[in-house]
Amino acid sequence: MNIKMLFYILGKVLLIEGVLMILPVVCGLFYGESQVIYYIALAAIYIGAGFLISMKKPKNMTIFIKDGCVATALSWLVLSICGCIPFMLTKEIPSFTDAVFETVSGFTTTGASILTDVEAMSHTSLMWRSLTHWIGGMGVLVFLLAVVPMAGGSNMNLMRAESPGPSVGKIVPKVRSTAKMLYIIYLAITVLEIVLLFATGMPLFDSICSAFGTAGTGGFGVKNDSFASYAPHLQWIVAVFMVVFGTNFNFYYLLTTRQISKAFKMSEVRVYLIVIAVSTAIICFSVREMYGNFGETLRHSFFQVSSIITTTGFATTDFDLWPSITKFILLGLMILGACAGSTGGGIKVSRFQIMFKTIKREIESYIHPKTVKRIHLDGKTLDTDVERSVALYFFIYMIIFASSMFIVAFEGHDLVTIFSSVAATLNNIGPGLSLVGPTHNYSFFSPLSKWVFIFDMLAGRLELLPIIVFLNPATYKGIIKKSSKIG
Repeated sequence: MNIKMLFYILGKVLLIEGVLMILPVVCGLFYGESQVIYYIALAAIYIGAGFLISMKKPKNMTIFIKDGCVATALSWLVLSICGCIPFMLTKEIPSFTDAVFETVSGFTTTGASILTDVEAMSHTSLMWRSLTHWIGGMGVLVFLLAVVPMAGGSNMNLMRAESPGPSVGKIVPKVRSTAKMLYIIYLAITVLEIVLLFATGMPLFDSICSAFGTAGTGGFGVKNDSFASYAPHLQWIVAVFMVVFGTNFNFYYLLTTRQISKAFKMSEVRVYLIVIAVSTAIICFSVREMYGNFGETLRHSFFQVSSIITTTGFATTDFDLWPSITKFILLGLMILGACAGSTGGGIKVSRFQIMFKTIKREIESYIHPKTVKRIHLDGKTLDTDVERSVALYFFIYMIIFASSMFIVAFEGHDLVTIFSSVAATLNNIGPGLSLVGPTHNYSFFSPLSKWVFIFDMLAGRLELLPIIVFLNPATYKGIIKKSSKIG
């Protein structure tokens, strides 16, 4: 394992976090809030420490896939631990467990919260809380790849460890160029949403925080009722942008390079949009008697479907009061998730496509035993490694899901609360049903359950395997042997 390179990456991550903390500092100075002093001090400390740690570039810049998983897991832990400190210093979230929960929820773009009164927080902390979504949406290591050159396949190994989806490919020949392109698209769409929201009547502070929450598909809001009190046209804008950020970013790259026909041939995007349309139609029909007119019914239905399938977590109404069929659909959308290569969470549409194609092939092999068939997606033949990784993902997912439910069940809450809280954290959604519905939060859970959810949020955001590799003792056997010889 390349230990020097790991420290170099962690130093760069800390440096980036310190630089990004300047935005809440500017916000705090603008509003004249006393909390800003803590952010100024921490920004200076993180920038200084990050600079010192990463000042000397290692001679060997190579990162293998194992190192990439460890670097990714450690980077997210450093981000979360350092990111929660300002909440504790300002005493807005004095508990370490709660502060870590809130920060991990932000960086993993989950949006689950332990706060009972969001509006009581300072603008400085609200800005940092929302910014964690934007940072975590595309991934801090993807940003790092855009600015730091590495050797050989190291760039791809880091991107594979952090980026969501069953497989990660390059949209342009060089990985650094891919990372830059991803962030240019990400930033451009975010700025467009801020401008549209502000131009149509939303306060600038709310526009920035809402856009950060939408871009990262996170769902941290600045109001206690999430999006319920905003004007209908603002809800429509955010609903559309949630769908936009839940779409595979390769789709936008193809559009910007005028490969329009190729973009609309992406089967994952088509399935994603069809699921949204069908789910919205069914829910709209099911809740038609709960709202004043068709327009209002359609708006609430589309907003909640967009929010849940993209794992954003914003809400305009208490969908926990909707009929059972609608809640069943929303639970299904929680698990399904958005597209691979997007900022959304969940299992991902493409994984389900591959799994269904695998099942279909196995059934056909029983009917026609001598026929050899390969699985194709968007005209490309999938490697057996991809099929195996998808099957492995589903298996690990079920083990973590069941284990988490088992531990949380000791608190004695109802089954819907237990199931949906685990589903909402493991799939990086935020709100669930029953006691963790859109009008509730996670503050009532015990510290043990909160740490289970923290693990689930990190595991879900990093696509399970990096966390498993990081926690596996076999990963560090070489280091242990070397240290024992030295001793």
